[in-house]
Parts: sequence; structure tokens; C-alpha cells
Amino acid sequence: MARDELLDPHLGAQDPPVDALNPTPEEQPTEPGLRPRTLEEFVGQRELKERLRIILEAARRRGAASDHLLFAGPPGLGKTTLAGIVATEVGSTMQVTSGPALERAGDLAAILTKIGSGDVLFIDEIHRLPRAVEEVLYPAIEDFQLDIVLGKGPAARSIRLDLPEFTLVGATTRTGLITGPLRDRFGLVARLDYYEPADLQSIVERTATIIDAPLSTDGAREIARRSRGTPRIANRLLRRVQDYADVEADGNIDADVAQRGLAVFGIDGLGLDKVDRAILDSIVRRFAGGPVGLSTLAIAVAEPTETVEDVHEPFLIQQGLLMRTPRGRVATPAAWTHLGLTPPEEAPGPASLFRRQEWNTDSG
Repeated sequence: MARDELLDPHLGAQDPPVDALNPTPEEQPTEPGLRPRTLEEFVGQRELKERLRIILEAARRRGAASDHLLFAGPPGLGKTTLAGIVATEVGSTMQVTSGPALERAGDLAAILTKIGSGDVLFIDEIHRLPRAVEEVLYPAIEDFQLDIVLGKGPAARSIRLDLPEFTLVGATTRTGLITGPLRDRFGLVARLDYYEPADLQSIVERTATIIDAPLSTDGAREIARRSRGTPRIANRLLRRVQDYADVEADGNIDADVAQRGLAVFGIDGLGLDKVDRAILDSIVRRFAGGPVGLSTLAIAVAEPTETVEDVHEPFLIQQGLLMRTPRGRVATPAAWTHLGLTPPEEAPGPASLFRRQEWNTDSG
């Protein structure tokens, strides 16, 4: 339950580390000019766009705030962009904050008491909300009311303030960490998928137009196919290739310039970077293709286990280069081939691993 700090968000031994309504530079959009502002401009995620179009149009016709929305998926797929589009489509203002920024119930109360009718409240990394803050959020998003406790001890009493109707848009990279009661209060829970190369090519071409980068169709296609299905990475690679073209070429980006520029910045034909290749190389050369434990692998490539597991492994697994097994990480024949090596005669695979496990059990 909320405490006296709801009346004065600055009560307490220390001030909030950040202003929840004014995120730090790290939380601000890095490329505000590149973000599409309407559903029509947004490329990809066709099924999600259609669902959003229906929900937002229905809200406009009713003259009411839209249902609360939760966007889930890996970083860089457009969750923040979609939150801004929701606000634009319904003609409202968006307030931006993040789960880690809301340390106390008073931080959330300060935002809720200033929010306007029909506004959009966007909470990034919503799975990192403290439990005390989450408890205050429940009645706010369900009944549009804010519970406040006045006083302490036997003399304490509770009052409830009415809030204007608003739309909460949450974004998370870890859906499983969101509590059931919070997840169930969203009218739409949508997962964003990785983008197809054709969609990424359209995004790269749009970005090139905005930043005045001379880009050919073949150059856009080359950048798109190495972007790991992620628009944020595609835009970053375009920037680096533009730098290369301005310094080492005539400024124009075609397929050849894109290939050379990406090679300079360590991005190979599959979109793997230096750490990705180091992981595969360690498994193949140092550990004979695996299996190898996560901790051992992280030490071998001098990276934290969380970075290996959450940042690099998902893409390697999606590309069919790596397998997670109960006994450890195993490089697939495709990984050997990608490194320019010949796979062993009995390449590691689910069947062979099962036979090895069965043999170990029988012989134990």
C-alpha cells in the first residue's frame, strides 16, 4: 500500500536518482528523427499493426482512452516507437519513464497526478518495477484511481484520488519476469518478431533518405541481410557504412562499398560480430566442437556469462550455428563451415548427443 511519500514524492532519506518524467540521456531515443510517427510509416510487424489499427480506431470512435498495451520482444525491434505511434494515432501526449527509474511509490504518484485525459504513459522495462510501485499501479490502470495513506500507525487513514483515463503502454524484453496480475491487466499483450530482410531493406532505405546517405538498392540489401533482423542494428550499420563511404570511397554506398565497410567494422556475411565469432571459434578449436559449459565458454571469450547467454547466443542459435544442450553448448556443422573448417565425420547433433548421453548412462 502507498505511504506518505505519495503526497510528497521527495520524502525520504535520499532524492530519486532520476526524474521519472525526464529520462536520462541513455533512456532517451537515440535517433528521434528516424522513428516513424504513424502506423502507415511503420515497416514490418504486419499482424501487430492490424491489431493496433483496430484497437486505436475503436478507441477514437468511442472517444475514450485505448486499452492498456504491452509490447514484448528483444531490444531494437520498435517497442518504444510503437508507443509513440499509439500516442500520435489517438492525438495525445506521451509521458516516458522506465521501470528502474520508479524506485518508490511516490515516483509513480508524481507522474500519475500530472497525467492528462487520454494521455499515454510509457514504461520501458516494465518488468523491473519494484513490487511497492506495482501495487500502486494496479488500481491506477484498472479503476483510474490512486490510493493514498495519510498519517501513520493507528491514526492512519486511506483516501482515493480519481485519475483521468489514460493508456499505459509497457515494454519488456523479459515477459516471464512480469507478474501475472500485472500482465493480465493489459488489454493486448503482443510480441514483436524479428524482421524479414525485405522489411529491413525498406527501413535502411528510409533512413538513408532522412540522413542524406546516397544508397543503392544493392547496398541497402547488403546492409539489411547482416542486421540480425533488428532495425536498430540496421540503422547503426548504415551509419558506419556511411562513415566508411565518406572516408574511403566517393560517398556513394553500393553493394561493394557496403561489404568493405562492414568488413572493416567486423561484421561478416551472416551478421556475426567479433564476439560471436570468438564464441564459435572457442567451441570449435579449444573444445573440439563441445559440449562446453556456459561459465567455461564465457571465461574463454572474456565476456560475462549474462552477455554470452542473453546477447550473443540467441542469434547464433537462430542461425543454426549453436545448440544448447543439457551437457553444454555445441557447435553445429554450419559453425565449422562458417569458420572455414571441415566438420568432424559425426557432426554434433541432437541424435548423436542423445546417443552419447545414453552410452554414458549405460556405462556409468
